[in-house]
Amino acid sequence: MLSEGRGEETGVDKVKFPIKIRVGYLDKPMDSGTKRSETTRHRLLQSACKVFARKGYRDATIAAICRRAGTNIAAVNYHFGGKAHLYTEAWRHSFHASIGTHPPDGGVGDDAPPEVRLRARVGALLHRIADEASAEFSILFTELSDPTGLLHEAMRDTIRPLRDRMTALVRELLGPHASDTEVRFCQISILSQCFDVMTRRRLIARLGERGPLAIDNLDAYADHITAFSLAGIRAVRAQAERRAAHAPSA
Repeated sequence: MLSEGRGEETGVDKVKFPIKIRVGYLDKPMDSGTKRSETTRHRLLQSACKVFARKGYRDATIAAICRRAGTNIAAVNYHFGGKAHLYTEAWRHSFHASIGTHPPDGGVGDDAPPEVRLRARVGALLHRIADEASAEFSILFTELSDPTGLLHEAMRDTIRPLRDRMTALVRELLGPHASDTEVRFCQISILSQCFDVMTRRRLIARLGERGPLAIDNLDAYADHITAFSLAGIRAVRAQAERRAAHAPSA
């Protein structure tokens, strides 16, 4: 126990030595044990993405995830503390991998016309949704079908910046006189057309047949969504401008 006065100062001095050793340890190159640990964690994430995408949270088992990853069940507790956190981190991992493969801006810069930026964002989102190598939207679909509530925070932190960029773009297209409700409705309309692809993929997989409403050409569908949405946005913008022109002056 530390005493008062100088004894307390001596106690503080005593903890400096292990802290220095720890800092020096972190500055050293990663040893083989740490590398193996990181490799195990990555394998667990990869495996969890696949299993959660196919089974959903409740039907997925830690045993199946570990078997696929080639590791033991204790590794899940060591790296993630349990199934719930593994689920959250698996979705976060799949999201960032998907974003890396399909950048949300579609490779179009902010200096491009807003119509071009809208087409690029729609196309990028469609390809993210339809990418069979990605677990992002498969996990999301199972979460929407059987909610756990475990992804709320992760989705809020990762998706909000993308949503905010789309909101700003839609507002730019609608002009200064559009209401917040009009902006929100137009954004919902655009995204709903994109997310319909996710529902169709699940339905086709369940029925085992593509049917007449299957979407085979994503780029053509992106062109359609963009043209359809821009026509609607122009109509809403014209309505907002007429409303502003006839509003009584202050």
